[in-house]
Amino acid sequence: MQQPTAKNFYYVIYLFTIGLFLGILVVNLGYDTWVADGKLLGVDMVARLKNSVPDPGSLLGYVLKHRLFTVCMIGLLATTVIGLPSVCGYICYVGLSAGCLLSVAVIRYGIRGILLMMAGILPQGLLLIPAYATLFVWAIGVNRMMYSRSPYKEYYIRSGRRFYVQKGLQMAGIFAVVIMGSLIESYVNPKVLHMILNIF
Repeated sequence: MQQPTAKNFYYVIYLFTIGLFLGILVVNLGYDTWVADGKLLGVDMVARLKNSVPDPGSLLGYVLKHRLFTVCMIGLLATTVIGLPSVCGYICYVGLSAGCLLSVAVIRYGIRGILLMMAGILPQGLLLIPAYATLFVWAIGVNRMMYSRSPYKEYYIRSGRRFYVQKGLQMAGIFAVVIMGSLIESYVNPKVLHMILNIF
């Protein structure tokens, strides 16, 4: 018996969407704080980004540290009793952050703001977004398998070692994709971002 992956995926999308709309709402309700008096994505910040030339090696170390820490944290939390609410809260937080950034960018720069956000997540997002979505689905599935009162827990108890091997291989795949995405983020994304920043 397999945990319904599709159902968990829709659950992740639902939580992210809630966070996204909350982020948009927060920025629009707090316009003075976020836009009028705020410096987020302001002219000075964009100018610093435009003039910055990050060292790819140093950037890779920074990105890998934060990306892999997040993967490990979510993976470990998934095996605890508080794993499900923690992971769900983190998904909402990611959506909230995305909603806030997108709203501020669009309010400040219009269509150019959307381009700026796309430049910030591409091309690494083609790997990192599916990897994180898979991680969240993995975490929810593992937690429900281990702690929910359902036939899935019985399957977990019966499968024993096979369950750990299967989930371990899945996590190894997530790690590999995140590392590849981090390499692209460090060596390719700065060039894409600077190219888009030229229109600001």
